[in-house]
Amino acid sequence: MITNDLQKRLYWHKNPEAIEKNFTSKYNCFYLIYFEHFDDIETTIIREKQIKGWTSQKKENLIKEFNPDWKFLNEEIE
Repeated sequence: MITNDLQKRLYWHKNPEAIEKNFTSKYNCFYLIYFEHFDDIETTIIREKQIKGWTSQKKENLIKEFNPDWKFLNEEIE
């Protein structure tokens, strides 16, 4: 998911009750294990679409390369 404020997005993931219906509350996604940073929105959108088209295994491999221990990164970003 695209955001221009990762700290704010993490707040919503920690406090899903603060917003009514959202992805976080629907799928119980509370922890950040992977992220990428881009300077322009076009590149960001292209990358997000690319990753969304991948298999689960390819996505898992991407996470393993970035975060081999699957450590929760929330605390490092906040």
